[in-house]
Amino acid sequence: MSKEEYIISINGGSSSIKFALYKIEEQLIEVFHGEIENMGTQNAKISSTSSGTQQKKTVNIQSGDRDEAIRHFIDWLEKQEGFDLVIAIGHRIVHGMKHIEPEIISPELIKELKEISAFDPEHLPEEIKLIEIFSKCYPSLKQIACFDTSFHTSMPTVAKLVAIPRRYYDKGIQRYGFHGLSYTYLLEELKRVCGNETAKGKIILAHLGNGASLAAVKDGISIDTSMGFTPTSGIPMGTRTGDLDPGVAWYLMEHEQLAPTQFNALINHESGLLGISETSSDMRTLLEIEGTDERAREAIEMFCYQAKKCIGAYTAVLGGLDVLVFSGGIGEHSSEVRRRICVNLGFLGIDMDEYKNRRNEFTVSTDTSNVKILVIRTNEEFIMAKMVRNVLISQNGIHE
Repeated sequence: MSKEEYIISINGGSSSIKFALYKIEEQLIEVFHGEIENMGTQNAKISSTSSGTQQKKTVNIQSGDRDEAIRHFIDWLEKQEGFDLVIAIGHRIVHGMKHIEPEIISPELIKELKEISAFDPEHLPEEIKLIEIFSKCYPSLKQIACFDTSFHTSMPTVAKLVAIPRRYYDKGIQRYGFHGLSYTYLLEELKRVCGNETAKGKIILAHLGNGASLAAVKDGISIDTSMGFTPTSGIPMGTRTGDLDPGVAWYLMEHEQLAPTQFNALINHESGLLGISETSSDMRTLLEIEGTDERAREAIEMFCYQAKKCIGAYTAVLGGLDVLVFSGGIGEHSSEVRRRICVNLGFLGIDMDEYKNRRNEFTVSTDTSNVKILVIRTNEEFIMAKMVRNVLISQNGIHE
């Protein structure tokens, strides 16, 4: 390397932005990571952790405006050591239609993303705005799109089809799947730790967090996943419904006079764990109060029940199961949720070691379990930086 160069990963969500700075060497070196939390509220703040010293810092933004929070974030970034040597920014793009590989963001791509924003109104408009703000502030920096949906483009047509008239499929209405960056990282980590043979087996990946999905992977590629046309579908989540009888949409619009925007807010922000418990969307809170709150207990049971059903279905689709991976905020940290999901699945070869599970060990299955049960911390920001680095190399954008 003739000089130091860095990459920033920007993982934009509807109410938060995760980020990380990486130094480009033979292996990417994380410098710091962090998150802007509670965007759009007066409680917005930037939290960061130095990867070397593990020193944590918090800066209160105190602005209820999302765009202003982003400007605070950019001002904060400019003060960080190494920022002046950044050569590229990687952005997580939740919906990428049929894009298979990460690519440099161009005006043409922005135009395309704006045209499909209705496919994911919860994420795409804000992600586009974030890209445009960075483009205005740093026009010379390359920005690279890393598509969450690309991991699932390998799914067979039977898993992509939605059973409505074919003309809608031709217009792009199909099952796409999401959490692809997380799944890409988990597969790479599985291969690194357990070897190529294990990573090529029959695998179920469970990314369980405020947004939650599962994916069936065989021979290293996705063959089915629980999220479909939008990230609202699949198993119930923190505030999202998961799969919903379409008749419910008709009923609420007809008899409750819900407008489309009101219905979208209902299914994305008022449902899931929050809707059932009427208390909280946070699994930790629900577990703390379930002993005295029946609605909290039912919300937890519903979440675990639907995840369990999905594991059974995907084991059938895979024709067996070799590995079950838990990840995401809930999957990585809640031993109780993992236990409830896996209980009574012995007939599938799933046998959990409760001692290992309580200790959050990497392997939480028994030595005699036919299925390996693993807990792997996901890292979408790292996989994005890796994708960006590969794009830059292919474009001769890195000084060797």
